Amino acid sequence: MLIEVENVTKEYSNEVITKALNGVSFKIRRGEFVAIMGPSGSGKSTLLHILGLLDRPTSGIYRFEGKLTNNLSDDEASRLRNKKMGFVFQNYNLLPRITVLENVKLPLMYSGIKDKYATQKAFNALDAVGLKNKASHYPNQLSGGEQQRVAIARALVNNPSIIFADEPTGNLDSKSGERILKIFQDLNQKGHTIILVTHETLTAQIAERIIKLKDGKIISDEPVTNRKKVNEFWK
Repeated sequence: MLIEVENVTKEYSNEVITKALNGVSFKIRRGEFVAIMGPSGSGKSTLLHILGLLDRPTSGIYRFEGKLTNNLSDDEASRLRNKKMGFVFQNYNLLPRITVLENVKLPLMYSGIKDKYATQKAFNALDAVGLKNKASHYPNQLSGGEQQRVAIARALVNNPSIIFADEPTGNLDSKSGERILKIFQDLNQKGHTIILVTHETLTAQIAERIIKLKDGKIISDEPVTNRKKVNEFWK
């Protein structure tokens, strides 16, 4: 099992205690494509941050690849995150003063990989999203959809065990968003595990399973029936 979450809670204290997550439990197998869905404030981004080791639960158990993560030091969590996890965010999070190629190479800088090999891996990741010809460009020379494809290449470059995508089409027009979702679906068909956070029903339906949150609790966890390919939704 890739991910095991048992009775996880997350509380924030600011004069009053707010429970962002309240007793969440589920498992995710390697190779699954899971959408986490819910309205604003439901706890879906908090959950993604915990799964991606960007935050820690207040209580409960989180195992990744069978390893308990609760007691990892910050350095251990950072190393595990860099080696095993890829992230794609709504705002791309590209560094504006370095090239597309250099942005994609960033995760490799912390892995001790020789520059020549890192460059080749970055080119391969860009090729996978159809942007090898934009390697020498800067982020501000690309469209929003292209910037998000660069972010996906960066998430892929270390061949992670899982890719987390937090509202990846939120800033894109429908055509660019469709292309991004198709990339995710193609990656999943090649064996990549993907967790996609979204508030949009249509977007969630490209996954094979949908976990719905409301007020920090799971209200449903069901497979997607009659799952379709991305281009079939926009006909």
